Amino acid sequence: MGKGKKSSSAKRRPADINVMEKTDKEAKENKQVKPTTAQGQPTIESCLNLKKPIRNKPLSPVLDDNSTKKANKQSEAKDADELNVSKQEEPVEQIIICGHNEQTAVPHKASETRKQTKSGQRTNREKSTDRKLKSKESLPNHKVTDYFPVRRSCRKSKAELKCEKQRHIEDLIKNDVEEGLKVKCIDGKGRGVFADRLFQKDQFVVEYHGDLIEIADAKARESEYAQDPSTGCYMYYFRYHDRTYCVDATKETERLGRLINHSKNGNLQTKLHEIDGTPHLIFLASRDIRADEELLYDYGDRSKEAIAAHPWLKH
Repeated sequence: MGKGKKSSSAKRRPADINVMEKTDKEAKENKQVKPTTAQGQPTIESCLNLKKPIRNKPLSPVLDDNSTKKANKQSEAKDADELNVSKQEEPVEQIIICGHNEQTAVPHKASETRKQTKSGQRTNREKSTDRKLKSKESLPNHKVTDYFPVRRSCRKSKAELKCEKQRHIEDLIKNDVEEGLKVKCIDGKGRGVFADRLFQKDQFVVEYHGDLIEIADAKARESEYAQDPSTGCYMYYFRYHDRTYCVDATKETERLGRLINHSKNGNLQTKLHEIDGTPHLIFLASRDIRADEELLYDYGDRSKEAIAAHPWLKH
């Protein structure tokens, strides 16, 4: 052969062959092998990162902007669902709205009563208050008379009672009525008038009936009666409209008022009662008078002459 390279067919030793094969194998492992792929087609090396640990799950494809937003919305919806589940687990209060003859239970979350929504909406407590107000407005306004019968008061005023009392006394005087009285004889005093029934305080008892005369005529009669000691004096003087009058009951009649005896501690009091412009002397009970009790009143004469003529005027 001519000059040049040595023939590759030259014989080598077995030891050298083994060393060379081992060296070539190590070189192949360290050297990156370029795969034979078409242009534009991704290779396995472009998708794998040899420095990162091996993943157990398959890699997701590269997402664009729209797919990223969609994934964010899905995650937000998932978080909202979890939040709703946690809210449903919170304790629930019940607000009782009492209406007319009924009760309505309104569920109300305790967490929502402490917060207001960001949009400025009213809380559930305010809404329940509005419901209460509306329920009150919708209910009819009932009166007590719708449930209980009202008893009209039959009480009369003081003026009405006084007017009725005056009319009753007037009827008794005009008709000469003297009821509930009786006459008894008393040792040392003569005749006396006693109650035949109970008389209440301020109740009409009897009239002191006689001749109504003026002061001049009364003095003339009094001087005439003085001439006869057996004739008693039954003359009652009083003032009416700034004038002095006298009721002369000396003449014997069936009227019982003239027979009532004297006492400083009597149970009767005199009063003027006018009928058609004419005064009448009447006796009213100054206290409650029992049956069989003697009727007495104070004559009011404290003169020495009267006491000398009638010693019983002292008592």
